[in-house]
Amino acid sequence: MANERPGAGQTVLVTGASMGIGVDLAECFAKDGYDLILSARSEAALRDVAARLSASHGVKAAVFSVDLAQRGGGNRLAEAIKAAGLSVDVLVNNAGFGKAGAFAGSAAESQLGMIDLNDRALVELTHIYWPQMLARKRGGILNVASIAAFVPGPLMAVYYASKAFVLSFSEALWEEARGTGVHVSCLCPGPTKSKFRERAGTDATRLGKTAAVMESIPVAEAGYAGFLRNQRIVITGKGNSRTVRMAPFLPRTMVLKMVRNIQSPVAN
Repeated sequence: MANERPGAGQTVLVTGASMGIGVDLAECFAKDGYDLILSARSEAALRDVAARLSASHGVKAAVFSVDLAQRGGGNRLAEAIKAAGLSVDVLVNNAGFGKAGAFAGSAAESQLGMIDLNDRALVELTHIYWPQMLARKRGGILNVASIAAFVPGPLMAVYYASKAFVLSFSEALWEEARGTGVHVSCLCPGPTKSKFRERAGTDATRLGKTAAVMESIPVAEAGYAGFLRNQRIVITGKGNSRTVRMAPFLPRTMVLKMVRNIQSPVAN
């Protein structure tokens, strides 16, 4: 039908879909007719999001409460989705977290947890659904990284490194998918209004006190539009784009000092 929405008959899996950018990305897909599979740890929050988006956009919405930071969490999620008779056309790897502060004295559980959620779970889910997408010659992957992916991150070292992995992995898959009909995009936001900042502790840093903060809705809209165009990297905000373009031309030691400065805590 001429008026059929572009996502009709397809399903998107969005991780970290209980708040922030994840919710807004889910809404972007729902507006275009994609049925939703929403995953996060909080089942109650997921059900609220699913009910609202389903009613607003006339799509089906299933929820699965899974802690993807636990080893095998991605496989357990995929098995639950399969058992429910659902399939995944598009995967949005949005789940992730950061923790500000020096590496020395930090909790190993938190540092390793960032790697487990931001990277390992993302790869696990992508590895499960990627062959199916290539076989269908449609769908794709939208990974959420950060402008932190472009530079090292003293005082937030593991988070910056975890997002650099996401960016590198996404770009490589984009090239592998060339000509297949499968899209791959990496969304790289700057500071965004969400509970991420509160959990990460970045509100207490110089960056958190001075940086321009975008609403999550335009960030999600830019990421979704980029995915539709099969845009390899989507950087939100003109200022963030300028910063990313400038970084490779600066001495690395200068970049390290600059990032350390903005990630330093502000005295009360």
